[in-house]
Amino acid sequence: MPRAKVIKDLRSAARSHTDMALNVLAGIARSPRAAPAARVTAAGILLDRGWGKAEQAHVGPDGGDIKVTIRQIIETVGQTTVETKPPEEEAATP
Repeated sequence: MPRAKVIKDLRSAARSHTDMALNVLAGIARSPRAAPAARVTAAGILLDRGWGKAEQAHVGPDGGDIKVTIRQIIETVGQTTVETKPPEEEAATP
């Protein structure tokens, strides 16, 4: 069976259990006999599925922008691999 078909069938099978899974999670979240950690986890999963996860800011260590430095780029052109280095590294290479 092709991989795409297997994934589609698996998703379909998993989704057929949505109501049961939500009922289980809600039951755990409501149960005073469940461990507090289990109740919090179940409640969090329900909220995430219902409302989406809260956005997270992507910032650098000082709270500012994230700086990305590309030190080396390797490209494949046809059958030849071309290695490109930043100008400061090319000048230092003998």
